[in-house]
Amino acid sequence: MQITIDKNSGFCFGVVFAISVAEEELKKSGKLYCLGDIVHNNKEVDRLNQIGLQIITPEELKNIHDCKVLIRAHGEPPETYRIAVENNIELIDASCPVVLKLQNRIRKGFDDMKKTNGQIVIYGKEGHAEVNGLLGQTLNHAIIVNSEDDINKIDLSKPVFFYSQTTQSTEGFQKIISIIRQRIEANKIPIRFVANDTVCRQVSNRGPQLRKFAADHEVIIFVSGKKSANGIYLYKVCLKVNAKTYMISDKDELNSTWFKNVKSVGICGATSTPMWLMEDVAEEIHTIVKS
Repeated sequence: MQITIDKNSGFCFGVVFAISVAEEELKKSGKLYCLGDIVHNNKEVDRLNQIGLQIITPEELKNIHDCKVLIRAHGEPPETYRIAVENNIELIDASCPVVLKLQNRIRKGFDDMKKTNGQIVIYGKEGHAEVNGLLGQTLNHAIIVNSEDDINKIDLSKPVFFYSQTTQSTEGFQKIISIIRQRIEANKIPIRFVANDTVCRQVSNRGPQLRKFAADHEVIIFVSGKKSANGIYLYKVCLKVNAKTYMISDKDELNSTWFKNVKSVGICGATSTPMWLMEDVAEEIHTIVKS
């Protein structure tokens, strides 16, 4: 049996940077707080926890003082920085540069929209860490949409500046744009509608790459944390091409029946999936096939 790990899968730049920053600090001090899971992969979070990374919630942040706290790649709202100053917390900011750029664009867009009584609309997953950070740039006034039904939240008689969470799909973003434009035309009330394509291309480009990868193998094992929005999206991309696509978060979830009479297995994952975990899965498949 041929087992191939997708060379394009694994951590994106933002996650690599955040983890390297955490590891460097842990080597020096042996302990570091992180505001939320550093990455949406429980196995990688467990690995870092074992060397001293302690995950805390926004509520817990309010009650700690005189320490160091890592801001992960997803970024944070202004409120987090204010609390850090008040509590004498040293923030180690590992926000992804792509996310920081988007935060700045939304903050500027919000200032512009206030002058025209307009709206900031963000295509993303409500409650997601990155979206919370983006929402904070608008004093929590932005409208979050993730489906056609959510468009009803928008007042299409007022100007709209539209953005996307960086890890959303390009196809989904363009679909929502198309529906908004159709509704504006149907209303026959001319308004200013500006769609800003802020999807991270390092993420969105993985869709086409994975379609080909999934088509090239009989069975696809997609490795991802269950909380990863990017993982769920990319898993569905593979499943649409290859019905024998299985999503797992660890090698213990492998099922030996998936590999009977199979000659080619492809292993891939999300931007939050560590390469070492995909390699562990490959080794386990080798063991299953030999037994």
